[in-house]
Amino acid sequence: MAFTLEEIAARFGGDIVGDRTHRVSNLAPLDQAGPEHLAFLANPKYLSQVDTTQAGAVLINADDLAKLASPDGRNFIVTPNPYAYFARVAQAFIDLAAPKAVPGVHPRANVDPSAKVAASAVIGPNVTVEAGAVIGENVRLDANVFIGRGTRIGAGSHLYPNVTVYHGCAVGERAIVQAGAVIGSDGFGFAPDFVGEGDARTGSWVKIPQVGGVTIGPDVEIGANTTIDRGAMADTVIEECVKIDNLVQIAHNCRIGAYTVIAGCAGIAGSTTIGKHCMIGGAVGIAGHVTLGDYVIITAKSGVSKSLLKPGLYTSAFPAVDHAEWNKSAALLRNLDKMRDRIKALEAAVAAQAGDGNA
Repeated sequence: MAFTLEEIAARFGGDIVGDRTHRVSNLAPLDQAGPEHLAFLANPKYLSQVDTTQAGAVLINADDLAKLASPDGRNFIVTPNPYAYFARVAQAFIDLAAPKAVPGVHPRANVDPSAKVAASAVIGPNVTVEAGAVIGENVRLDANVFIGRGTRIGAGSHLYPNVTVYHGCAVGERAIVQAGAVIGSDGFGFAPDFVGEGDARTGSWVKIPQVGGVTIGPDVEIGANTTIDRGAMADTVIEECVKIDNLVQIAHNCRIGAYTVIAGCAGIAGSTTIGKHCMIGGAVGIAGHVTLGDYVIITAKSGVSKSLLKPGLYTSAFPAVDHAEWNKSAALLRNLDKMRDRIKALEAAVAAQAGDGNA
């Protein structure tokens, strides 16, 4: 299905420069687009590609449009944030192209009679919905999804195949949960009960019941195979519009603030609070019982062991360097304690000499 630029602007806003009746039917990068495509410029370093692109129209901001060498005879939609505009248009194109799911419960689904399932919901094959669960309007549960007893899934949410949501959890409206994610599994809580030392040590770890739940706000997205543990007593909370990548671990009693994004393979230990609008890079490790304030950014592979309350960019990881160079740096690191002792001795000697001179 093709749309005129005028139709697109009427729905998403922006100012049209050029032919308002030009029709586009898909999206493409600047260097691959043809007359039927809508492209976008989000990074000024690709400005030269706008002059050479064959795209039918380009999403661009006003400042970049003014820098073009030859904008005449071209089509543009001018918007302050071309990247976000592109994302919204892409959603619309995908929604139109995707086959429409038919509401209803698949014959091979297992829905407890006490569960409440909206008539507009789509319940796929081998889905299990336990007693007392509530499935909202226009929810889609794909094959093999498991919804535990008393759990609530908000309107417009989509749970992809093999998602598991344990008992007593709540997922907000318009959530997207990718395949294999697990919400509400037990937190890692064990009390040590050992006596003695060495080979004489006896006892065991005593499991602490995890009786809290998980509360997820509206417009949250959770990536494939991500796990969010239930709270030990109070709930683990994911606030509105949080975006979580694949393979992320969020432990019990964490609270993740609204509009925060967390990249893949990050691990967040228990009872950690992360503020609003934070950005957590890939493979970041955050210790338990720490607090990150609003607008904190942690770069990839960093380790966070204490609270970071001020907004800003934080890094604790070593960037990749030549192997031989790293070996030299590692040797220096191993000898830092000796260097410190030598510096202290030199400082003491200098102070003693200064004292003798004053005497």
